Amino acid sequence: MGELLLEIGTEEIPSDYLEDGLNELRRLGESYLRDNRIEMEGGLYTCGTLRRLVLVAKAIADKQEDTVQEMIGPPKKAAFDEEGNPTKAAFGFAKKQGVPVGELQLLETPKGEYLYVKRKAPGRPTIELLTEILPELIDNIPWPKSMRWGSGGFSFVRPIHWVLALFNNEVIPFEVGGVRSGKKSRGHRFMAPQIMEIDDLRDYLRKMNKSYVIIDQRQREGEVEKAVIAAAKTVAGTRMRDPELLSTVANGVEYPSAICGSFDKVFLNLPDPVLITAMKEHQRYFPIRDQEGRLMPNFVAVNNTIARDESIVRKGHERVLRARLADADFFFKEDRKRPLEDRLEDLKTVIYQAELGTSFAKVQRFTELAEYLAEHIAPKKINDVRLAARLCKCDLVTEMVTEFPSLQGTMGKIYATLDGHPEDVCLAIADHYLPSHAESELPGSLTGSIVGMADRMDTIVGCFAVGLEPTGTADPYALRRHALGIIRVIRGKKIGISLKDFVSKSGSILNEAISFNRDKVVDRVLNFVKDRFKNLLLSEGVPQDFVEAVLTIDFNFLNQVEERIIALRRFREISKDFERLTISFRRIMNIVRGFEGTDKVNPDLFEHGSEDNLWKAFQSVKDNVQREINTGAYFDALNLMAGLSGVVDEFFSEVMVMAEDVRIRENRLGMLKGLNQLFLQIADFSQLSVAR
Repeated sequence: MGELLLEIGTEEIPSDYLEDGLNELRRLGESYLRDNRIEMEGGLYTCGTLRRLVLVAKAIADKQEDTVQEMIGPPKKAAFDEEGNPTKAAFGFAKKQGVPVGELQLLETPKGEYLYVKRKAPGRPTIELLTEILPELIDNIPWPKSMRWGSGGFSFVRPIHWVLALFNNEVIPFEVGGVRSGKKSRGHRFMAPQIMEIDDLRDYLRKMNKSYVIIDQRQREGEVEKAVIAAAKTVAGTRMRDPELLSTVANGVEYPSAICGSFDKVFLNLPDPVLITAMKEHQRYFPIRDQEGRLMPNFVAVNNTIARDESIVRKGHERVLRARLADADFFFKEDRKRPLEDRLEDLKTVIYQAELGTSFAKVQRFTELAEYLAEHIAPKKINDVRLAARLCKCDLVTEMVTEFPSLQGTMGKIYATLDGHPEDVCLAIADHYLPSHAESELPGSLTGSIVGMADRMDTIVGCFAVGLEPTGTADPYALRRHALGIIRVIRGKKIGISLKDFVSKSGSILNEAISFNRDKVVDRVLNFVKDRFKNLLLSEGVPQDFVEAVLTIDFNFLNQVEERIIALRRFREISKDFERLTISFRRIMNIVRGFEGTDKVNPDLFEHGSEDNLWKAFQSVKDNVQREINTGAYFDALNLMAGLSGVVDEFFSEVMVMAEDVRIRENRLGMLKGLNQLFLQIADFSQLSVAR
């Protein structure tokens, strides 16, 4: 087993690219080695900094696995003469395969007997394969954006300056991006810029440590956190916990050191989110709080070097932040000169989408849609919903959000509060953006939930109406995320709204502004949301047969869909009648498929006692089953329906449904159709697997 060390030295990689880049480097490395039959023990490990991507394998095979190939030759009649002696064809095949003619064997095939030989193909040395693999691997690492440099056509996240590539202490020779691989590396850009020659992995790690490079990003995060905590303590404060900022800062340094700075207390009059955003997003500084949780006029800055004179470095950071906070203070004061609601008219100058009009037009549409939702979900909140919808995009044209786009919603909430609007309305302005991603929290208010759902649905329907549906991985308007957001809010808030009516209403409102085939768009949007819901359920571990069985029947009230799935899973888990009920339904469904008659039944046409038994049993439970379904007690409905399995089996064993007499045949089919319609209110049992 051998040791692989690959280091790609580059110009500074954006901090938010590093983690995904390293993950892709490891994934591609494992894939290439596996595809080339190179065994690994313990897998691959990646680490890196803003200036280097490192791939390590401590135990991979020195050569490929050998393979055995079966080579087919000429047919027997061409390979041997009448006396059974090898012909020129046999000798030619043996020579080509590098074996004596005596080692050739006959293989029986559908076309007759043919000569064949088993030939062992020895595996190539791993270092030879790595020479071919590594340039292709490096070239195939996906990046959000890549750069080209020099005269060649090669592109990478940043220009490559050196490549260290060793296998068992031997250089793996190749070229990538105009750079030849070798056994040299470099330390910290400023504190140890000299070129170093590397012998092996142990030597590499030792020299990186001496050269002020903390190569492992997890270790670097830990060092950043310790340094920030220590710096905050110098002013008796605690740093604000922010894993995202911690990761970003750690990926932007190779050897961190921290300095605590201060700013004028007058800036504490700004809202906390403004101060935090100015420090975090623009400067990547850590805010500091006191023991009561209040922001202090202090911050912690993390540097990529050890400062020779901390006072000079501190003053530099303070000067930069002071300018940022002065700008924020100016923007805040300017914004406060006008009430938030006055800015609604300003949205008329903002183009939302060329064919869908301005942001003002969009607000008008989803305000009407939100009012519709409120009428059905929370009639008492309709005034708050209307006002929140009108205000929720007004902060987009404020100075503060123009400078700090991440504060959209947050500033709207702050300005609405200062304007004296109701608390529920103010909260909804920020809430309507939630959930912002798959793991994000849900809105805290029902008002915000309603406004957010209306906003998202207007976006989805609008994009579908003008032909901007997602294709493959391209989804520039984040319609998949919007659909999942609607689904998550409906599920989390247990909102009982007809999805079809919701989409149709959105289409009708938009149809007043632009022309499109509303019915066609509504169907496409419903299928789009249905697919997102299906994928979500499958990702949560719901068996596919349950998902298909329920979604095939109905996809209108999402909470009912889930409740039916839960009931079915519980019924299969604890009921001995699950398999029998499923089989009974399948038989019924297969027979009535294509029957277009009614479900009206005339008991006078019964010829067998089993017909009468089934009819009476059906009538005795039908109303009770329907009541349980109507109240959402699907498990209880299933237990009642399971009681029909015995009489259904008896019916099928004694009665020929497809009788010659048309009246008798249609009477029997009508009874089965009624049973089928009852079952289909819960699920299509023909989709269910009977295996537990």
